[in-house]
Amino acid sequence: MTLTPTLYKIVTETLWQEARESGVFRGAAIDLTDGFIHFSTADQAKQTAALHFAGQAGLLLVAIDGGKLGDKLVFEPSRGGALFPHLYADLPLSAVLWEKPLPLDSAGHHIFPDLQP
Repeated sequence: MTLTPTLYKIVTETLWQEARESGVFRGAAIDLTDGFIHFSTADQAKQTAALHFAGQAGLLLVAIDGGKLGDKLVFEPSRGGALFPHLYADLPLSAVLWEKPLPLDSAGHHIFPDLQP
């Protein structure tokens, strides 16, 4: 796929701090197990949070410039056949656009900033 949108990664603050210190993000436990870093598009991020991070505090939402990831970024079918972005390499922090806290509301749902596709 040739699209290079803004991609999103939900990550714990602790794990992201390790990435800041090393200058590269190698992935969360699931990424390391699967052999690629899981990302979401703007349309997929809220569902990803609900399915995999429900009620979890201490998270960050990290925005990534998909255009800086080269041919190691692959869009592959996943939930319901939707194409999800997977990175078959470490994530260089030079591709990060921003990082923001992903707080919980009083019902335990994550509060997202406005996301750009």
